[in-house]
Amino acid sequence: MKWRSLEESNEVDTRSLREIYAERKALIERYVPAETRAIHARVVEELKVNGIAGQALPAGAKAPAFELKDHNGKLVSSLDLLAQAKLVVLFLRGRWCPFCVGQIEAMNLIAAQIAGSGGSLLAISPQTLQQSYFMHDQHKLRFPLLVDAGNAVARQFGLVYRVPEYQQAVYKRVFVNLPHTNGDASWELPIPATYILGRDGTILFASAHADYTERPEPQEILARLSV
Repeated sequence: MKWRSLEESNEVDTRSLREIYAERKALIERYVPAETRAIHARVVEELKVNGIAGQALPAGAKAPAFELKDHNGKLVSSLDLLAQAKLVVLFLRGRWCPFCVGQIEAMNLIAAQIAGSGGSLLAISPQTLQQSYFMHDQHKLRFPLLVDAGNAVARQFGLVYRVPEYQQAVYKRVFVNLPHTNGDASWELPIPATYILGRDGTILFASAHADYTERPEPQEILARLSV
């Protein structure tokens, strides 16, 4: 199943993220076999039981400083960005994930509003630089997409888990080749998370979910940024 960019479809989708996700879930339920959906649901449930979201850095904590290459290979420093404005940080699984695609496209539509509210926006994923470039180009992103090799920064935020072997087999069948996409054989991913960092690096807002279909609404981010 190919998840087209808004540019490819010649449309501007102004629906809520909840509505967009509901549509994608319906398509998945229609086209993805029940046994495959059950495997993905099992992983989400196991992550919930293991309390991975509770291990993520919460609001009030100090975010680690980071310096990563963006989709063009340019070094981006969180400290440099925070010297100018608050920072909205999205942790993504990858360009193969329809829910990550939905989130970045929804956030892309409010990138200018984030800047106007005194913030800057970036996304972080474990994808290789080449995959990040493809994603940035395909979706015409107006913000940097940073390359977190080995999930080093995501690990500092407490977001990393290893894809279990029974789910690896499913991914391989549908050509989600994480060793190729991420450039390592770890089969590790971050749970999706959204943070707002204050100018001093304090986390002002944190949203991290074991369920990859749960992301905050862009309008909620704008509202939190203005506080």
